[in-house]
Amino acid sequence: MIDLGYSLSRRFPDPPQTRYAEADVRTLRHDLFCGDVYLADVDADRELATAWGWVPVLDFAWALCDIVERLDRDPLGSRASRPQRAELDFTESADRLRLTRRFGWVQITADWAPDEAPLSFSHGELRREARDFLHDLVADLVDLHGDLGDNPVVWDLQARFPRV
Repeated sequence: MIDLGYSLSRRFPDPPQTRYAEADVRTLRHDLFCGDVYLADVDADRELATAWGWVPVLDFAWALCDIVERLDRDPLGSRASRPQRAELDFTESADRLRLTRRFGWVQITADWAPDEAPLSFSHGELRREARDFLHDLVADLVDLHGDLGDNPVVWDLQARFPRV
């Protein structure tokens, strides 16, 4: 079972004058909602987590959903024997999450934890959990900043990646 989570940073708060309903894609993805994220394999009791405090958590959720879809482009789908690879890079760091899909399973490794064995999840489960994480995160952020719910970029994002 996958657990995706986040915490917002107190060291890097959003600017107080932010107008969330009008924030553009770049601002939403790179300038707001900084904190840390983690991916955990609950059954194996293992996780990959950032501890930097500056990771844009909405961008992480957005990028993870994008990558999971990109890993599904092979017409053979879960029968494809050729590995399909993607990377999630962190804007202010050289560190990356590396995702490799083969036969319907996705292995995830992190540059900052090179000695850790990869986390392994079924592609379908990762897709469902990534989308749930995105929608739960947006709901939490709208609770904190009500006018974010009026932002058309957020509407498009949620429509692009509906819950499975």
